[in-house]
Amino acid sequence: MQSSLREKGSAVSRVMQIIEAVAKAERPLSPADLAIFLHIPKPSIHRFLNQLEDDGFVQTTLRGLIIPGIRMHGVAWGVLHSERFSAARRAILEQLTEQIGETCGIAIPKGTEMVYYDRVQSDWPLQLNLQVGSHTPAWCTASGKLYLSSLPKQRRQKMISHLPLRQYARNTIVDTEELETKLLAIKSRKISTDNEEFVDGMVGCSVPILDSDNKLCACLFIHAPLLRKSLDQLIGYSDILWAAALELGSLIDGPDSATR
Repeated sequence: MQSSLREKGSAVSRVMQIIEAVAKAERPLSPADLAIFLHIPKPSIHRFLNQLEDDGFVQTTLRGLIIPGIRMHGVAWGVLHSERFSAARRAILEQLTEQIGETCGIAIPKGTEMVYYDRVQSDWPLQLNLQVGSHTPAWCTASGKLYLSSLPKQRRQKMISHLPLRQYARNTIVDTEELETKLLAIKSRKISTDNEEFVDGMVGCSVPILDSDNKLCACLFIHAPLLRKSLDQLIGYSDILWAAALELGSLIDGPDSATR
């Protein structure tokens, strides 16, 4: 009985080590990489990876490399989105909306789209009304471009080459080379913008919400109609956005770090 429990505990520990390694990796890893890095026999690593892929925690690329799956992307954000931190999260967003006077929210990546996970709407009658759970394209929204810019070069370029670059608004980027150039600029500035690229007459900007390992786990955004705010005016709130993103990121690491 004790031997069985030890083996079960060891298996659980190894699975968690694999999840952690894949989540933190700067590049996609092969099963052999993981076996060497984690000192796990190859037959065992393949068995664990098969189970994790069946459960949606990892994905295997066409080259046989391991990348985070949909469920893994949701783990870190699930902590922030949980009931435990909902009051703190909402308070941060509400304060931000009051300071800026425009709708603020949080989006997370899901494939080639961004999903609205939370938002606090301004009181103005004229606004873009996208509810929590809405999906938006990654290539023409501030949050989406911010996420794409955070990806390793090879993975980013491969994703761009498969994007359905549809023209949503007057300034939507539909050329892959132009999009890559914009993403490199965003990667350097650490702030992304939407200059009437998703909806005509709407502008927005976004900054990353980072975890303790400095990895993007979500995007904090603001948007407004041009009748009220120019893109330059929204960018002018970048310091306030960064401060709020830092607070949101600290929630992921636990309540004690939220006061840092």
